[in-house]
Amino acid sequence: MLRRLIVLVVVLAALAAGGGWALWRGMHEPYRGFTDPEVFVDFPQGARTADIAASLAGAGVVSDALTFRLAVRFAKADRTLKAGEYRFIEAATQEEIISRLIRGDTFTRALTFPEGLTIREMSGIFEKSGMGAADDFVHAANTASLVSDIDPDAGNLEGYLFPSTYSLPRRAGADGVIRAMVKEFRKALGSAPLPAGMTPRELVTLASIVEKETAQPAERATVAGVYTNRLRIHMALQCDPTVIYAMMLREKWDGNIRKADLSLDSPYNTYRYPGLPPGPIASPGKASLEAARHPASVPYLYFVSRNDGTHVFSTTLAEHNKNVHTFQQIRRK
Repeated sequence: MLRRLIVLVVVLAALAAGGGWALWRGMHEPYRGFTDPEVFVDFPQGARTADIAASLAGAGVVSDALTFRLAVRFAKADRTLKAGEYRFIEAATQEEIISRLIRGDTFTRALTFPEGLTIREMSGIFEKSGMGAADDFVHAANTASLVSDIDPDAGNLEGYLFPSTYSLPRRAGADGVIRAMVKEFRKALGSAPLPAGMTPRELVTLASIVEKETAQPAERATVAGVYTNRLRIHMALQCDPTVIYAMMLREKWDGNIRKADLSLDSPYNTYRYPGLPPGPIASPGKASLEAARHPASVPYLYFVSRNDGTHVFSTTLAEHNKNVHTFQQIRRK
């Protein structure tokens, strides 16, 4: 009898040791049960450990759900696993996977929107990122209610989508990207007082013009000062980028602006219509917003390109005409 009891204890101990070894291996040996180059697993907010374990096992990321649940319990990580979409490529141990989920090392796509783009131009970047169709982006950018407190007259979000680099999950979609961009715009705009008599819409419109006119940081406030001077004396802005925008709206822009285009009948044509155009013509960056808010106190009313990315400024029309003649000759040469 005693001998049978001893044998039973030995057998149970051996089984326990074997099970423990298998459990240890399951937790600490790298595993890759999927054959695709990569797999994505998305955990919603509030997902239970059991649901996470089942999803990982179903995707072939871990060998089995039970071992993963035990590993999470041993790590005391039940309440610290973060929701989101995760991308798996290489074989990994369960410890490594748990660490990733604790850190919230989710998969995101980086979208970079340079300064000075229109909604339509941004939509192309959005589509190339693989996050959705360009038309979805344009449609989401019509949600003017996102800035109704700033600009009750906005018909869309032109000018209010802040140019920056965004790291967002794939499921963010067009709506998620648009909301993130508006959020960053609000931060960039800040709460500092606007110039006397200027509405937020006018500020953003002027900033968008500055953004399109110069990429030189040192010139932005001066360019803003030129246009502020013109507005003050009711002088036409005569800004080429506003004409280009009007042509883009009518799908007539082919990359060249001609003398006849300056007569285009559009409220955005600042050669024909005095004052600022009806709204922003592009998305300005923070520096251009600051330039529009704090234009330089300068006497200039004119400027012309030096053909090297910089401009020469002048106070009188005679000076301006001389500068135009000089730099047009350089351009022809």
